[in-house]
Amino acid sequence: MLRIAGVNLPIDKKIKIALTYIFGIGRTTALMILKQAKINPETVAKDLKEEEVERIKEIVEKNFKVEGALRAEIASNIKRLKDIGSFRGLRHIKNLPVRGQRTRSNARTKRGKKVTMATARKVASEKT
Repeated sequence: MLRIAGVNLPIDKKIKIALTYIFGIGRTTALMILKQAKINPETVAKDLKEEEVERIKEIVEKNFKVEGALRAEIASNIKRLKDIGSFRGLRHIKNLPVRGQRTRSNARTKRGKKVTMATARKVASEKT
């Protein structure tokens, strides 16, 4: 089992893809790490030697903020925005899109399941 930064990486995938299972490391960063460690990105994770794994671990720990530390930093940044009452903070509090996306017709992921409202015509017809 290949374990880096507290994450079990899949051993049947190429190392350039396996590294992306770590929160905070994407494709570009994974390739940069492998270039620094002088490892072929096309190598399957189970074929790595122990010293290669140690080089990757050392680079990740020294140069990148990943997993828990990164999640904590993101959470503290959002909390700061909420505390100072900025527009972005208010959007986080109301659970709405923060970066200027439209909400009239989209944003279903953020706003949740569609709730149908009664129309004025229907209410008016019930009174007569």
